[in-house]
Amino acid sequence: MADQVVAPALDPFAPGFFEDPYAQYDAIRAAGAVHQTLFGPWLLTHWEHVHQLLREPGTSVEDRNASDDQFLLPEPSAEGRSEEELKRGDKAILNIDPPDHTRLRRLVSKAFTPRTVEQLRPRIEALVTELLDDASDDGSGWDVISGLAFPLPFAVISDMLGMPDTIDRAQLREWSHTLVQVLDPILATTNAEAIFEASDHMVEVIEEVIAWKRTRVDVDDDLLTALIRAEDGGDVLSENELRDNVMLLYMAGHETTVNLIGNGTNALLRNRPELERLVADPELDTNAVEELLRYDSPVQFSRRIMLKPVTVAGHTFEPGDFVMTGLGAANHDPAKFGDDADRLRLDRETAREHVSFGSGVHHCLGAALARLEGQIAIGALVRRFPQMELVDEPPAWNGRIILRGLDRLRVTLG
Repeated sequence: MADQVVAPALDPFAPGFFEDPYAQYDAIRAAGAVHQTLFGPWLLTHWEHVHQLLREPGTSVEDRNASDDQFLLPEPSAEGRSEEELKRGDKAILNIDPPDHTRLRRLVSKAFTPRTVEQLRPRIEALVTELLDDASDDGSGWDVISGLAFPLPFAVISDMLGMPDTIDRAQLREWSHTLVQVLDPILATTNAEAIFEASDHMVEVIEEVIAWKRTRVDVDDDLLTALIRAEDGGDVLSENELRDNVMLLYMAGHETTVNLIGNGTNALLRNRPELERLVADPELDTNAVEELLRYDSPVQFSRRIMLKPVTVAGHTFEPGDFVMTGLGAANHDPAKFGDDADRLRLDRETAREHVSFGSGVHHCLGAALARLEGQIAIGALVRRFPQMELVDEPPAWNGRIILRGLDRLRVTLG
């Protein structure tokens, strides 16, 4: 029989969950291997099982393949919305299976290889220096999120895409921040109208930019132009594929790096000896980011929908079953990371084996870029302001189940 667990239940409404979800994860993981959540989908929390399912053939990320009885939350209101509007985002690489996923990833991935990303280092270093030069503490503290974590990856992806200077980047950033709530099962329901409005605005701007870029394909040399020119065996990106994947780059790609920088800085400030080690030893930067990704993952869950019977930990999931792989929980599994898995240790030898970027064919396309931005931003921040201290207690968590991060992280600069 399956090692199926009815309780304890994953409860994001419990007091203190967003400050520390890992206590719940630990209790669920200790109770058994396979768990059904109160809102429908199944949940895996052990590293071994999460890693297996992320790489398992015969699974899908397309919600249309899930059985109707898998979701107990109400559907977001779509009153007055056309079928075309409801399908926005369906062509994003995050939401499609092979063979379309394979084709799109091949066309997009050239811009995100480690070698290509490394060429961005001077630009990222310059942006970080500029943002830290502007940091100031008027007595109420400086906000790491609005001052560094949010503007940095947004500027990088905008530069990579070659967005025109006439675009209101601050407004685009605000729409993106709202739109990314669609990835959260609760916020997608409660904030549906705001999400649709943000989507309307972003679509209008991005489609205008794409049309403008098409007039400059022989002039510009940037990611969006490359995507427009991209061809694979005679196949090119459709208009909807272009639009949806540019929106995804702003949404999930940008937001996860914000959370890496914010969560990582918060973790270091709460573990002062580790912060001091990082300040003293720049050679720790690379492994430190891996450990920070493991310790407080920017993405807490990833979905898989069964297309055929799949057995994990003795339990057979049936076609249509929707399974949440608990990335954050797996990253704290003592069976993988040792008895001190709940401790931050920047020299942890197994840190890079975290599943914060997923695994298998849907391994995060922007992982190399996120790592580089995190290394540069966090390393520069702690060495510029080694005496900084937290102001807010607790910090202002964003209240999101999937993309865990902070809305604000104020610090004294010392």
